[in-house]
Amino acid sequence: MNPTDQHAAFLQLIQDNKGILFKISHSYCHDRNDREDLMQEMVYQLWKSGQRFDTHRKFSTWMYRIALNVAISFYRRQRRSGLKISFGGDLHLMEWEDRTEGDGEMEEKIELLQQFINQLGELDKALMILYLEEKSYREIADVLGITETNVATKLSRIKGRLKQQFMQ
Repeated sequence: MNPTDQHAAFLQLIQDNKGILFKISHSYCHDRNDREDLMQEMVYQLWKSGQRFDTHRKFSTWMYRIALNVAISFYRRQRRSGLKISFGGDLHLMEWEDRTEGDGEMEEKIELLQQFINQLGELDKALMILYLEEKSYREIADVLGITETNVATKLSRIKGRLKQQFMQ
């Protein structure tokens, strides 16, 4: 495959998986301009790192890893500069299929979950994004660069804290 075709194929992979970028940017930035800046930075880093993509691995896993690393770095830079970035107004990480209009109890639970996730550290927030995306422990471990055992342990602790929050 010639370089032009390789570039076009790579850009198509990014386009096919752009939902990953939207979810991550919405999770780490509340402001629209910050989200756009973050998405541009993620695409730039994906492009810059493209030669290192191992075609024997799943593209979406690699893309999550690059995008989350960029988002965490962006979040840290914004925190250091004194700007406040919150988890965002709406929870766009998952579809709530059984949610109906006027379901006050479900709305309350979603709000509590959103508040809880907003309090998590960068790694735990990334872990929850992937968990809510129904990624396997292996995929989460690959994206975050930690062991599957560590994923299981961290998720168990987060779930325990979340359960305590919901009981209060």
